[in-house]
Amino acid sequence: MAIAHPRLAVNATWTQTWRCEGREPALSYDLLQLLPEGLHCPAGGFYIDPWQPVSRAVITHAHADHLCWGCQSYLASAESEPLMRLRLGRSPSAGASLQCLPYGEAVTIGEVRVSLHPAGHVLGAAQVRIEHRGQVWVVSGDYKTEPDPTCTPFEVVRCHVFVTESTFGLPIFRWPSQAAVFAEINAWWAQNAAQGRASVLFGYALGKAQRLLAGLDPSIGPIFTHGAVESVNQAYRTQRRLPPTRYVGEENDARAFKNALILAPPSANGTAWMRRFGDFSSAFASGWMQIRGARRRRAVDRGFVISDHADWPALVRVTRETGAERVWVTHGYNNAFARWLSEQGIAAQAVETRFQGERDDLAVEEVES
Repeated sequence: MAIAHPRLAVNATWTQTWRCEGREPALSYDLLQLLPEGLHCPAGGFYIDPWQPVSRAVITHAHADHLCWGCQSYLASAESEPLMRLRLGRSPSAGASLQCLPYGEAVTIGEVRVSLHPAGHVLGAAQVRIEHRGQVWVVSGDYKTEPDPTCTPFEVVRCHVFVTESTFGLPIFRWPSQAAVFAEINAWWAQNAAQGRASVLFGYALGKAQRLLAGLDPSIGPIFTHGAVESVNQAYRTQRRLPPTRYVGEENDARAFKNALILAPPSANGTAWMRRFGDFSSAFASGWMQIRGARRRRAVDRGFVISDHADWPALVRVTRETGAERVWVTHGYNNAFARWLSEQGIAAQAVETRFQGERDDLAVEEVES
């Protein structure tokens, strides 16, 4: 149900700004410009999730397509600090600084008031609210609205202009009950364990693996992790409680895996690393598992539909509840979602960025065919 509130007044002036030094022109929409380095706020002198090193970066979350190494200064949520430190190192880069801001607390950068608000995507994920001369813009980053004990729940932030992701911006993407999916995962693991077979569950190392871990039933058997997952687990444990896990590399007895569940990133599938588990069943957890044939293309035995991104109903609901009269639609099915919003009377346009979201090229190919 939409939040009832009056629409905010909006300045819809659009101008053309030409960059100096002979570089290509960039469209300027009052508070943000799309430049070669990324989303730029001229009034604040900062970039949001730049994809090239810049002097000042505001970061929505610690996934690699949103966190660029080599910037001079970073602003991120306080909740994301352990992940920022993990990804950037204790010293983000030579001479760089990291400022961590609690959700909802505002700071002034240049002429702009900036605050960060929960996005519900992964630990510390934030939406960036920018306020300047009566205008309010919100950059969503990646987000989801489903409950998740491993991160702070998503909050709708009212604005004039909403910059939204659209990773799963098609009506076919509608997530099943989270409780039902975790029941399926635990039943699959229990059946494998009863047969003395290891269960290898693939999910992205940052965010997805920890969400899966929080929903597993540790009474079924031991839980092991790939090194990439375990390092992120350690960062999460500074903020959240997770079931105990053991690093695969510390176990030399193959019998220990017979009734275990192993959490691993998708990149481990089909590698020599998998041979240590002997007889095993494999599964992949992703929103793309809703697409027919995605499991076969991934060469796994099972597919579980669970995503850290908003599905179609959530994208529609959130966009409406922001009260935004203008919408930029970034990565994913941005053209389709922008077109649908325009048909609903909202001034929307697709914006091409380098953000990737939960990308699965094989599944995208199947959808588009």
